[in-house]
Amino acid sequence: MSQSQAHVLAFFDAATFTVSYLVYDKVAGRAAIIDPVLDYDAKSGRTSTAGAQKIVNAVHQLNLTVDWILETHAHADHVSAAAWLQGVVGGQIAIGKGIDQVQKIFKPIFDLEAEFFTDGRQFDYLFAPNEEWGIGSLSAKALSVPGHTPADMAYLIGDALFVGDTVFMPDVGTARCDFPGGDAGALYDSVQRLYQLPDDTRVFVCHDYLPPHRHEYQWETTLAAQKNSNVHLRADTRRDDFIALRQARDASLAMPQLILPSIQINIRAGHFPPADANGKRFLKIPLNVL
Repeated sequence: MSQSQAHVLAFFDAATFTVSYLVYDKVAGRAAIIDPVLDYDAKSGRTSTAGAQKIVNAVHQLNLTVDWILETHAHADHVSAAAWLQGVVGGQIAIGKGIDQVQKIFKPIFDLEAEFFTDGRQFDYLFAPNEEWGIGSLSAKALSVPGHTPADMAYLIGDALFVGDTVFMPDVGTARCDFPGGDAGALYDSVQRLYQLPDDTRVFVCHDYLPPHRHEYQWETTLAAQKNSNVHLRADTRRDDFIALRQARDASLAMPQLILPSIQINIRAGHFPPADANGKRFLKIPLNVL
């Protein structure tokens, strides 16, 4: 395996400010899809695959074989297209082993069916912290980065680091830590571990929220830029200062618009809940819980 440059294509979903990625070894033609989005209309409850189809088109145009569909965590802001993509282009759906903690938190919140097991079996593969594998000739490593949720993972593939919801672009800062199981201190520790990687490591973020001073969305930076100028957490930021900043900021944030539908589907690896007796599938809206 090598630390050579990974080829990366980004797909930005403007409705949820999410960036999905297709990362691949051009010579071997092997690929992974990271954090894909299923279009979801909250007003009607309808889903569509228009955004995910763009990834499929790229896979076919580049003549790639998809080995993996990687989730950095169980997202609260968009519905995962992992299950649909698997049916079209294949690949194992994978996430970190800590997903069982998230499932245990949310099963009672949504009063999920008894047959919903909280051991991660809905996913094809669960990565252990620091587990290494390969995509074609590219080396790959799963890095445990809890804080936003207990189960967040970052993926180092070749020279590219996909950080999920840990840090965003340096002028945006870091992810929130006030969801069930979140922990600002854990996020600080996770990011500081990422900062031990080489400064020239390319960093690909999962979201961009376009701060007022910037005129276009961005999603690629470097670890050096994060360490030197992340507005919430530089390499020299004190742990207590970050925790205080993050907790104060989180207290001012509203819940993500799609958290209720997203979590119920995403902890199932992108599969919809089982059909009811009438053949329809339903999501639940718990009242006065979150």
